[in-house]
Amino acid sequence: MSTRISTNMVYNASLHSMLGKQASLNKLQQQMATGQKLVSAKDDPVAAGTAVKLDRSLSALSQYAANADRVENRLGLQENAMTEFGELMAQVNDLTIQANNPVLSDADLKSIASQLRAIGDQLLAVANSTDGAGRYLFGGTSDGSAPFSRTGNTVTYNGDQTQRRVEVAPDTFVSDALAGSEVFMRIPTGNGTLSAQPAAGNSGTLVINDYATDANGGWDGTAYSLHFSSATDYEIRDSSNTAIATGTYTAGDDIHFAGLRVQLLGTPAAGDSIQVQPAPSRDVFATLDALATVLETGASTEAQVAARSNALQAGMRDVARAREVSIDARAAGGAQLAALDSAGSLRDADQVTIETTLSNLRDLDYAEAVSRYTLESTALQAAQTVFTQMQSMSLFNALR
Repeated sequence: MSTRISTNMVYNASLHSMLGKQASLNKLQQQMATGQKLVSAKDDPVAAGTAVKLDRSLSALSQYAANADRVENRLGLQENAMTEFGELMAQVNDLTIQANNPVLSDADLKSIASQLRAIGDQLLAVANSTDGAGRYLFGGTSDGSAPFSRTGNTVTYNGDQTQRRVEVAPDTFVSDALAGSEVFMRIPTGNGTLSAQPAAGNSGTLVINDYATDANGGWDGTAYSLHFSSATDYEIRDSSNTAIATGTYTAGDDIHFAGLRVQLLGTPAAGDSIQVQPAPSRDVFATLDALATVLETGASTEAQVAARSNALQAGMRDVARAREVSIDARAAGGAQLAALDSAGSLRDADQVTIETTLSNLRDLDYAEAVSRYTLESTALQAAQTVFTQMQSMSLFNALR
């Protein structure tokens, strides 16, 4: 059996070889012009698919970085707001100490009350701080409108209780600014654990100087009260108004009962009482309003002066708790800012790793490419030379 090789077959084979070499050269030229190994997905479908996934990961890292920038801005502004909050509370404390001076006139006290109300206005502006992008810092997730509003002397919180969590690196979240209800509205009173206040109808000159839980413990967490039957005799009653103990009162001495300690000054009248209970929460605006109101109200009798002194003492304790809340809020924000720094380091490390992998998949090795280009050029020239020589290898030429 013989195989016939026609002139057409020879021409087609040579042409196919030259076109293949030319295509390889064109591909190499494209790669060297773009600096990319993967000019199209068909060059390496597996590598191209991997590169697309890595591109998505880089895009996600960019979004995480943008998230981190936004929340860092808000946390930084929260830090500024809490610093101002603490400074305003320090001013209130100084004014309250000043107001507790018995030599001040009613006009002096009203002037201090005016200053306290001005501080309340400043504090409301702080509570309604924005992040510079039209969103309110302390509104929780309802940050599109002002979270605090005032009706008369009452301030209302209109935001929600949710503290937004923001993803700033893969599976890494940080907390956004605190909800305003936690910062300005739910502030413990008294010493933070315990609160004591005189009955509204007291007619003596009792002033609550100090109170706390006993060092030995034993308080069951319920309310108790001291009831005076005379200037020297009292009884302790539990929350059901049942007498559990009696005693003799001496001004300045500690009264111990049920794991609690109370120190009183002044002289009680028969029927006066002091309530001691777990510390409730109160908003800071109500504290400022109460202080201003008591200073705006004249005190002409000794009982009224004692009541004012008790109100000022209670206000100072509540202001101290508000300052503690501002410090705690700054600490919480600082912890989130530290977490942002750690997340930034993680993002940077991930980005370097992904970009290195992408470079290995996509970037062209120019030394290898030039070597291949030279080889393919030489092969094309050889194919062209062979084709030229084959053109003269004809039977007709041999018959001439």
